[in-house]
Amino acid sequence: MAELKLFNTLTSKKDVFKPIKKEEVGMYSCGPTVYWYQHIGNLRAYLFADTLRRVLEYNGYKVKHVINVTDVGHLTSDADEGEDKMEKAAAKEGKSAEEIADFYFKVFLEDLKKLNVKQPSAWTKATEHIKEQIDLIKRLEKKGFTYETTDGIYFDSSKFKDYGKLAKLKIEGLTSGKRINIGEKKNKTDFALWKFSSPSEKRQQEWPSPWGIGFPGWHIECSAMSMKYLGESFDIHTGGEEHVPVHHTNEIAQSECATGKKFVNYWLHFRWLLNKGEKMSKSKGGIFTLSELEDKGYDPLDFRYLFLLTHYRKSMNFDLETLDAARNAHKKMRRKVAELRNEKHKGQDNSEEYEDKFVTAINDDLNMPRALEVVWTMLDDFNFEPKKKLKLLEKFDLVLGLNVREMKEEKISAPKEVLELVREREKLRKAKMWADSDLFRERIREKGFIIQDTPKGPKLEKI
Repeated sequence: MAELKLFNTLTSKKDVFKPIKKEEVGMYSCGPTVYWYQHIGNLRAYLFADTLRRVLEYNGYKVKHVINVTDVGHLTSDADEGEDKMEKAAAKEGKSAEEIADFYFKVFLEDLKKLNVKQPSAWTKATEHIKEQIDLIKRLEKKGFTYETTDGIYFDSSKFKDYGKLAKLKIEGLTSGKRINIGEKKNKTDFALWKFSSPSEKRQQEWPSPWGIGFPGWHIECSAMSMKYLGESFDIHTGGEEHVPVHHTNEIAQSECATGKKFVNYWLHFRWLLNKGEKMSKSKGGIFTLSELEDKGYDPLDFRYLFLLTHYRKSMNFDLETLDAARNAHKKMRRKVAELRNEKHKGQDNSEEYEDKFVTAINDDLNMPRALEVVWTMLDDFNFEPKKKLKLLEKFDLVLGLNVREMKEEKISAPKEVLELVREREKLRKAKMWADSDLFRERIREKGFIIQDTPKGPKLEKI
C-alpha cells in the first residue's frame, strides 16, 4: 500500500503521515457556531474531515475524532470586538441562547446524516467545558502569559517566540484596522482568553471565574476541549483556510505555552466554497442550505459527489449548473451499479490493479478527483468480472461515502405525452429514419427527459 502523505500547513509541504500512537489517530476538527443554519459552504468542512477520516480508516487506523460546537464566545469580529453571535441570534429570534443552539445543532446533525457524514467520537460543546477553559487560562496565568484589561484577560503573544509560525505571519508588518484594534492590548496580536460581562450588557451566558463574571474567548475552547479528549499533543487538526492566521495561530500559542509541548503534528486546511468568485457566506448572500437544494430536487449525495470532484486544497466555485453535472454523473453511477447487479458475463479479476491505483490517489493528499477517475475507468472495464467489480466498488465506497450498496436505478414516471413521443421515436429508429428520430429526441428533452438507447430498448431519465 502506498504511504499516506498529507499537506501540512505547518511545514508547507506534503508530509508522510506518522501517528503518535501506532495504528491510532487523534483528530480534532473545528465545528459549527450554532447560531444559524449551516450553508453548503460550511458543510464542505465536514465533508472534508469525513473524507480524511475515511481515508485514515481505509489505511487501517483507528480514528478518535472530536468536533467542537461553539455555543458561546464567538464574537462578530476576530479582533475580540462586537456582539457574541449566540447572544445576537437569541435576541433576534426572541429565544434563549440554549434554545437557539439546540435547534440549529439538531438541524446540522440532520444535514450530516443526509450527506452520509460519520458521527465523530465526541461532540464537545463550549458551554459544557467552562471549567476546562478556566483551568487552562489559570495555567497560562501562572506561567506569566496573561494580563488584564478593563474588558478581559488577554494572552501576551510577544512572550511566545513562535507566534504566527502556522500562518508564516510577519508580526511587524501587521497594522491596526479590520484584523487588529489595539485598544488596551500590549501587542497587535494579543487575544482574549476571558471576556468580562459589560455592566451595560445583559447576557444570558456568563459564568463566575477567578477574574470576574464573564465568558470565554472563542479560541480557548478548542485548546481546552481538544487536549481533554485527545491529550496535550495529538496528530491532526482540521479547519478552513480562514482559521490559519487567527484562530489556529492562537490555539497553537496558548496550547504550547500552557504545556511546553508541540500541540499538533499535522494541520490540514480546506479552501473555500465560492459563489461568483467570493467566499460563500451568510453576510454576502447567494448561498444555499442543504434543505434548499433538496427543495430544488437535488439528492444531498449529489452535493457529496460534487465535493469529490475538486481537491480540498482548491477553491470550489459553486453554481447550480455544476451541481447539475454532478447530479447527472451520480445518476449514471447509480445506473451502472444497477446494471452490474444484473450482468452475468465472465471476466477477469482486476481488483488488485484498480485498488492499487485507488489507494495511490487517496493517499496522495486525498486526491479524490483522481480516485473518481479510477472508479469510472473500472466501471467501464468490460473485461472486469461484474461481481468482483461491484464488490471492489463497495469497498471504495468506504472512502467515497456515496452509499453504493443502496444504489438502485431511479424509476421514472413520465407523462403519457412523453411516452407517446418515445414510442413514435422508436418506430422511426426501426425504420432507420435517423434525422426524424433525432427531432423526437429533442422534443422529449424539451419535456424534461433524456432518452438512452440500450440493447433492451429505450430508457428515460429525468434531466
